Amino acid sequence: AAPGLVAAMLPEDLKDKAQEFAMYLVHSFGNKTRMDYGTGHEASFAAFLYVLAKVGFFPEEEKHLLVTVVFAEYIKLMRELQAIYVLEPAGSHGVWGLDDFHHLVYFFGAAQLANQDDVVGGPATVLDERARAERRRAFLYYDAIQVIHEVKSRAPFGETSPMLNDIAAVPNWAKVRQGLMRMYEGEVLAKRPVIQHFLFGPTMPLT
Repeated sequence: AAPGLVAAMLPEDLKDKAQEFAMYLVHSFGNKTRMDYGTGHEASFAAFLYVLAKVGFFPEEEKHLLVTVVFAEYIKLMRELQAIYVLEPAGSHGVWGLDDFHHLVYFFGAAQLANQDDVVGGPATVLDERARAERRRAFLYYDAIQVIHEVKSRAPFGETSPMLNDIAAVPNWAKVRQGLMRMYEGEVLAKRPVIQHFLFGPTMPLT
């Protein structure tokens, strides 16, 4: 089904890529056997967008929407699926991870805010309930933090998410972005339990 769905959206000269690209799409929604979801699945969706962009599927003038619209909608869908099917966190670090399921949403969210400190304020503003309510529709990071407050409302944010709470003390969004990228490389891309399930192909080879 997935290869057919992908083939239907691709132009004729790219339909031979459908099987390869469909692998990333299928692996974006968790594991059907273990009923779990984690950063590896999130990375698969990012890879799906990457291979489509690499072969020129997206018009240049629409590429800026890949994160703020397409990826954002994917995250919303996954949050619904996590709640409906009570998906288990895959390889969660518990309170010492960013959250139970995601990482890229925070990196992209920080990148979206980088160099906007004079407009939105620094990272500490995510701790303000009013700021989150006003900005969650426009900014991925504020929305992600607000979701944690809603899902884990019975305990203080500093207890449920100590790492995110500490990140709020970083002086500016550019440094948050840099730190989250280093963390992603070390805690996701460099971890065998995550990367051993990642798929490579002609469009995105291993080397």
